[in-house]
Amino acid sequence: MEEYSALTPGALDEDRAVEAKLRPHDFTQFLGQARVVDQLSLVLDAAKKRSGVADHVLLSGPPGLGKTTLAMIIAQEMGAPLRISSGPAIQHAGDLAAILSGLSHGEVFFLDEIHRMSRPAEEMLYLAMEDFRVDVVVGKGPGATAIPLEIPPFTLVGATTRVGLLPSPLRDRFGFTAQLDYYDDDTLEQIVERSAHVLEIDIDVDGCEVIASRSRGTPRIANRLLRRVRDFAQVRGTGAVNRGVAEQGLDLFEVDRLGLDRLDREVLGAVCKKFGGGPVGLATLAIAVGEEAETVAEVAEPFLVRLGFLMRTTRGRVATAQGFAHLGMTAPVQGDLFSNTEADNSVSRANSR
Repeated sequence: MEEYSALTPGALDEDRAVEAKLRPHDFTQFLGQARVVDQLSLVLDAAKKRSGVADHVLLSGPPGLGKTTLAMIIAQEMGAPLRISSGPAIQHAGDLAAILSGLSHGEVFFLDEIHRMSRPAEEMLYLAMEDFRVDVVVGKGPGATAIPLEIPPFTLVGATTRVGLLPSPLRDRFGFTAQLDYYDDDTLEQIVERSAHVLEIDIDVDGCEVIASRSRGTPRIANRLLRRVRDFAQVRGTGAVNRGVAEQGLDLFEVDRLGLDRLDREVLGAVCKKFGGGPVGLATLAIAVGEEAETVAEVAEPFLVRLGFLMRTTRGRVATAQGFAHLGMTAPVQGDLFSNTEADNSVSRANSR
């Protein structure tokens, strides 16, 4: 009997096909980020009127908000091919030189996680972005020779989740910079409705509302939850999705009414129950929930902080009264934690670092 694995090439290809199917193909299909879309459309239209190459574009913001999709739309709008790579994949200047030398005129080069590119490659990119030239070093030591290599004009689209890690010389070379924001529930409902139509899922307005409200302001999560609710409806229901089915499905997958998942609740519960609301250090908190410190800091904490359930302070992580209330608990006396002023000051000092 053949054993099935979810990681088989066929399963992965199907997953990628679904993702590609759900991506908007032009600005008219792209929902949300109205300010960014309007500004970017103007930049691209001006470049087309000049019959030139569009300026380099830097897109920043949390994962799942549409940076890759916008890069694809830029290439589509400019009628240019798209080359995709990522910062971690470019560890040597030679890797970048090989990619740049293979670009065609006007091609869009999408570089994801650009802040994780190596320093030698980053310095080569300065010259490529500004003068459309790279210097290829031949040989080593005193006999090394730099050979200038002309490359055709291209558009670099850089994407980063941590724009503060980009050195200013690199940021300044982008002609257009956009910060993507989290989506509101109304826009997410439209996205869920559109995705359901593309995937031929029978869903009503209330079902869209439930999924959108638990999607953490992120379209990628909304689409993922929609597919899981579809699975629930097909296996344990009639296939149609309404409010009740959506709520039951998401409850099964441990996504609560505000979008907190199992890890989020474990982190918040550990701070409130095991450490009396904090402060507690990241390493101690990670051990308490059985996860890596990086996972806690990068996956769970940002959303808990956004909701106002948790604070990062110089003394450690502290749960707020709202965090206790979400768990059905009563917060300790305010003096046992922080005064409001001290908490605000602690957050300000932490953010300034």
